[in-house]
Amino acid sequence: MRTLIINIKELIQVRDSHIKKVSGKEMSVLPTIKNAFLFIKDGFIEDYGDMANLPKLNADNTIDANGKMVLPCWCDSHTHIVYAGNREQEFVDRINGLSYEEIANRGGGILNSAKTLQNTSEEDLYQQSIDRVQDVMRLGTGALEIKSGYGLTTDAEIKMLRVAKRIQKEFPVQVKTTFLGAHALPLEYKNNKEGYLDLIINEMLPQVADEQLADYIDIFCEKGYFSLEDTSKILTAGKQYGLTAKIHVNQFNAFGGVALGVQFGALSVDHLEELNQEDIDALKNSNTMPVALPSCSYFLSIPYTPARRIIDAGLPLTLATDYNPGSTPSGNMNFVVSTACIKMKMTPEEAINAATINGAYAMGLSDICGSITIGKKANIIITKEVPSYNYLPYAFGNNHIDKVLINGIEVE
Repeated sequence: MRTLIINIKELIQVRDSHIKKVSGKEMSVLPTIKNAFLFIKDGFIEDYGDMANLPKLNADNTIDANGKMVLPCWCDSHTHIVYAGNREQEFVDRINGLSYEEIANRGGGILNSAKTLQNTSEEDLYQQSIDRVQDVMRLGTGALEIKSGYGLTTDAEIKMLRVAKRIQKEFPVQVKTTFLGAHALPLEYKNNKEGYLDLIINEMLPQVADEQLADYIDIFCEKGYFSLEDTSKILTAGKQYGLTAKIHVNQFNAFGGVALGVQFGALSVDHLEELNQEDIDALKNSNTMPVALPSCSYFLSIPYTPARRIIDAGLPLTLATDYNPGSTPSGNMNFVVSTACIKMKMTPEEAINAATINGAYAMGLSDICGSITIGKKANIIITKEVPSYNYLPYAFGNNHIDKVLINGIEVE
């Protein structure tokens, strides 16, 4: 299948193949071609350029994008999209004055979702999850990471990862999977954290590895959840099975988790709503990607990740949704990009870079998605007619997407 897109008002995020991520001042540069064409062959980007230099191409399908923008699909590097049920009552509880921590302390939060998921069949969990996956694809997401962590028993964690792997196999969206058994302490282990860590290391991890269910290992390194010592233990165990680290860290407190993640060669450190100078210094000269989750801050009314401090320190930054039932029941990356501009003072160029090329890096997918690059997957968004790419985050309440193509095929 060969598709030619012509008269593109502006082709956005055009990159050479050697560029894997952008950092610091580079994040304010968004390479584009105005009045452009894009040629797709068998699901991959074959050619692109200025319409004035359009070669003779044999296409099965031609799309006239007059007045429209084309950019790579969003790369959402942090989701919990495989979950059961919802937590709408906790939403009301927070409106009535309870904090996220107070809800968790009385058996809500992650434990609430775990109980629901444990009582949900694998097929039902799959059906609930693919509805969300189809929604985010229509919203322009072409790659996403899926974490476990709402199981908290061996059977339930494995069930989540099997569903994620089935999505990876049956849907065109690019999927990476992460084992997050250390998301919270189950009630039966409330006074026996060591026992639960042993269960993760000696029972869950071997089965995850045996079935090849995960690319990464994660832990919620936070006061009231898992300590630096716990984090070190889990990441060490994961490393023995070839699982690269990704860490939930600094959501409510900053106490050395970022430096520990860097020490373990973490691909990303995610949340970072609380950040100090020691954290920024630890990230400098590392290959670890900071990841901000502005929808979570919006929904919980907690501080936003200090994007300006991170970028102005010369560091890269990724934006992701944190799609989950408790703190971010939305996988809309368009809203994430807008919120980053409005609340985190990122420029549109920085936000688009953070949600595409840097998002791909944070999933280990730099070679196949995240930019308009010859040889990469043809995962693209064709916008409606808009004045400029600045308009995409500016008019945050509107749907600016005309078409989404994943692997060169239009998403229905």
